[in-house]
Amino acid sequence: MAKTVRKLLCLLLIMLMICGTFSGCGQKPADEPAVEAEQTAEVTPEDKEESSDEPVTYTIDNIRDYVVGVEEPMELSDGTMRPLINFDNAATTPPLKPVMDAVDREMNMYGSIGRGFSQKSNHSTDLYNDTREVVLDFVGADPNIYTCFYVNTTTDGLNKLASALVESEDDLVLATRIEHHANDLPWRERCNVIYAEVDEQGRIIYEDIERLLTQNEGKVKYVCVTAASNVTGYVTDVHRVAKMAHEHGAKIIVDGAQIVAHRQFSMKGETPEEDIDFFVFSAHKMYSPYGGGAVIGPWEILNEHMPEFYGGGIVNIVRDYKQSYKYAPDSYEAGSPNYAGVVGLGEAIRVLQEIGFDDIEAHEKVLIHKLVDGLKDMPNIILYGDTDNLEDRVGVVTFNFTDLNSFVLARTLAENFGVATRRGAFCAHPYVWRLMGISDDEAEGFENCVDVNTPGMIRISFGIYNTEEEVDEFLAMLSDAIDAANYSLQFYSQAVPEY
Repeated sequence: MAKTVRKLLCLLLIMLMICGTFSGCGQKPADEPAVEAEQTAEVTPEDKEESSDEPVTYTIDNIRDYVVGVEEPMELSDGTMRPLINFDNAATTPPLKPVMDAVDREMNMYGSIGRGFSQKSNHSTDLYNDTREVVLDFVGADPNIYTCFYVNTTTDGLNKLASALVESEDDLVLATRIEHHANDLPWRERCNVIYAEVDEQGRIIYEDIERLLTQNEGKVKYVCVTAASNVTGYVTDVHRVAKMAHEHGAKIIVDGAQIVAHRQFSMKGETPEEDIDFFVFSAHKMYSPYGGGAVIGPWEILNEHMPEFYGGGIVNIVRDYKQSYKYAPDSYEAGSPNYAGVVGLGEAIRVLQEIGFDDIEAHEKVLIHKLVDGLKDMPNIILYGDTDNLEDRVGVVTFNFTDLNSFVLARTLAENFGVATRRGAFCAHPYVWRLMGISDDEAEGFENCVDVNTPGMIRISFGIYNTEEEVDEFLAMLSDAIDAANYSLQFYSQAVPEY
């Protein structure tokens, strides 16, 4: 019986094979046209990433394809639609797609950090703590000497640091006139601050730092300086400043907000005397808008202090009238951690390192040279900072016209031409007033001023995704924008300066 069944099955299989060979079984009907390769739909970078098991390699040439929103159409004043030319990256950068993907992916395994009992909690805690090592490696910090604690922004980090390190209102801090308010106000509100000056082109006068340290020998506790200016883009030789600070018994605190997306930064100098003590930066200026950031500092110093920020997670035990606090970094991270911010920060670091800071710097120099050369040809232009030697500048250019209102021009560029810039004094008022030749007494009159003629600059700041074509397009439209701004001025009587 079994042999008979096998014979029948073999016969049936042979008949099916003959049907497929001679009768066209399995072929498409004659009336169904074949699809040519040329007729297939265009594959976007996102489709490629999703359809391929091969990971994407991010480069300076393809990164624009992975920046969210760069091709999003914006409505202009005449009703037309066009993608925005975003030249306002010093304020904040758009998100990277891999950063958003990483955050979305990790949300599937999100659990409470540090004190939960579950697989998700363990996973989230491990990633949260492992990212500290990523941050330390990113800035070349020895984990045996340094730790890092997470913050929401550079401003948040500098305030926490100031609240911890300043022990008396008589403490003396040395800052510079190039500083953003974030690296000035937290100190001047808590202790005495003295300021090193800038030269006529806006560069820090290093000799003035040395002079003030010598005049106040042994009294200056901290020297606070920015790594790169958000007004002129000047890159500070922070290791030179560190050596001066250490020779006079001070520590150095570096505001890294404007450097981390543009240049490779290292806590290490050529000698131990040139090493950086504290470094603070934000993730939202490096393509991760989830409120992440970090402060890097020595274990030994951080463990000697406590910030004025208390709550759960920073204690060993709380009794009726006594409490025992943990060591850094835990003691600086009260409350529920910003897990999304930490995930985004780590992924942003990975992508920027993959692109390579040498390529980022080279690309940026092409853009800044093209822009400055083009602006120099404009009549009545005022360019701030050194426009001949651009080697010590990240991609930031500020300018004005002698015969044109900067507020109205910036607004016209946005509303009529779809170009995002920044206008004002960029949270660095004393520095901007110096560059514009405005005295401190004159600046007093700007408080609460809503007059359209309140002084300010226009700032263009580049991101890794900006292109030479965008710079060319901006320069080509600028004359028309100036004409439109002059026409619009007659309709403005008041304008909030938005400093």
